[in-house]
Amino acid sequence: MSRVFITGASSGLGEALARHYAAAGATLGLVARREAPMRDLAASLQGQHQVYVVDVAEPARLAEAAAHFCATVGLPDVVIANAGVSVGTLTEHAEDIDAFERVLRTNLLGMVATFQPFVELMRGRGQGRLVGIASVAGIRGLPGAGAYSASKAGTLAYLESLRVELHGSGVKVVTVAPGYIHTPMTAVNPYPMPFILPAAEAARRIARVVERGERYAVVPWQMAWVARVLGILPRWLFDRLFAHAGRKPRGLPL
Repeated sequence: MSRVFITGASSGLGEALARHYAAAGATLGLVARREAPMRDLAASLQGQHQVYVVDVAEPARLAEAAAHFCATVGLPDVVIANAGVSVGTLTEHAEDIDAFERVLRTNLLGMVATFQPFVELMRGRGQGRLVGIASVAGIRGLPGAGAYSASKAGTLAYLESLRVELHGSGVKVVTVAPGYIHTPMTAVNPYPMPFILPAAEAARRIARVVERGERYAVVPWQMAWVARVLGILPRWLFDRLFAHAGRKPRGLPL
């Protein structure tokens, strides 16, 4: 029976991943900030699971949760750093500085804090999966999403660094860059979202990527082509095409 540690598990993709792995017989460590949804989720899953009401922006508390899971259940086979927040941001608004800090602390530093307690233990065992949920939004800087794009670009670079550091150790670092997924995070987006996936289907596809131990995958595959095109667009053309693109609302709760 596998052991899976998931952050951001109270809703959206994290919840869908939890349901997928629990249905497959895994024992889970469920991490999120909101207690009531976490308790409800754990109660609805088959099997016995550990619940940790922890913000990934608090590394010490996250390390305590990791230590408790290892002592109680055992070293995870898979750690999924999924916790993330998103909000529209504009640099000219001083009040958005706090939003920039929160998004970067959660999406990027929270991923580092999620993996840190497990890296040496997995290296010592000679196996494991460290799975980072990045985003296609990290490939190019999107207007009105400076904080989110910056955080996800950071995760892409960080995960590549970590993968190289662990090369040959038996520990696989898996970078997943999703496109659009039906979650509360995307429900507020006032613009078209091509190739959007239901959360349960996205979780199924991501779990398949994790099982194969792929280094990097875009989900769904159609967004992989979008990502490739975005990556090669010359800057002048990218600027012209995206200058008036739809923008996520500012001031959303984080």
